[in-house]
Amino acid sequence: MAVDQQLKIEMGKQGVFVTTLQELYNWGRRNSVWPMNFGLACCAIEMIATTMARYDIARFGAEVFRPSPRQADMMIISGTVTKKMAPQVVRLYNQMAEPKYVIAMGACAISGGPFKQGYNVLKGIDRYIPVDVHIPGCPPRPEALLQAFITLQKKIDAEALTGQERPRFLDPDAPGEFPVPEPAEHDLEPTANQDVWHAPVVIR
Repeated sequence: MAVDQQLKIEMGKQGVFVTTLQELYNWGRRNSVWPMNFGLACCAIEMIATTMARYDIARFGAEVFRPSPRQADMMIISGTVTKKMAPQVVRLYNQMAEPKYVIAMGACAISGGPFKQGYNVLKGIDRYIPVDVHIPGCPPRPEALLQAFITLQKKIDAEALTGQERPRFLDPDAPGEFPVPEPAEHDLEPTANQDVWHAPVVIR
């Protein structure tokens, strides 16, 4: 049962704090996101700058960048994803702890960026793993990454523990791992994960 927000504020002034299990659960997850210490190209420099004293992403709960995917629950795809690197990105994502989240940082991670027509560049990491927040730009500034992280926190806050709107990690029928693409003669095989990405319909 939802409690009126104004009533919660008034009760809080009297020293009585009311919440729900869902709010408490999401509050704990929202404020303890551990990003993976992982960068791909020039956007990684901006990601590193976000952790420094001037921007200090630790203020928002992303205190520790973990060196192992088994200790992290957020992956920031910061830079160009080549077809040689794509299988390693998916493999690292599969090894991360649930619930896990992905931020695609920069035009290259979203769509291939200025290298979109290159034969060796993946046209968006969302072809293989689900992306929660996209950050446009080439490269995006640290403030953009902070904004994306705050957007992700809002998304975590709104997640339901039960019902049809529950997130993927609480759905027993949802896949726990995603297929790792393998290099083939002309392209990666499969060329995309059809459970995650569907080719847009172009109307001419």
